[in-house]
Amino acid sequence: QVQLVESGGGLVQPGGFLRLSCVGSGFTLSRYAMSWYRQCPGKERELVASMSSTGRTTTYANSVKGRFTISTDNAKNTVYLQMNSLKPEDTAVYYCKAKGVDGLESWGQGTQVTVSS
Repeated sequence: QVQLVESGGGLVQPGGFLRLSCVGSGFTLSRYAMSWYRQCPGKERELVASMSSTGRTTTYANSVKGRFTISTDNAKNTVYLQMNSLKPEDTAVYYCKAKGVDGLESWGQGTQVTVSS
């Protein structure tokens, strides 16, 4: 029912930028808590950024504060992750997640971000 499709990943040089998109279907995104996670090879998936269902509360991992921004476009049922000043350690597969009031979670398929010279 709930489906998330991520896009926008790619190869970028250190100091560059990317904007990831996650389009939701089968649900109204504005009524869900949305978040972005990332997973590096050999590491556990970690929370990068999150936004409450009201859109009034956002949180960020300390490693990305000041560089990444989570936002939504309700008309497009899409959540974004703007990533600026990218570093090699940002290289990972990035996933978006939707969490409803019932506590159930849905995940996107992931999109690869590679930061390298």
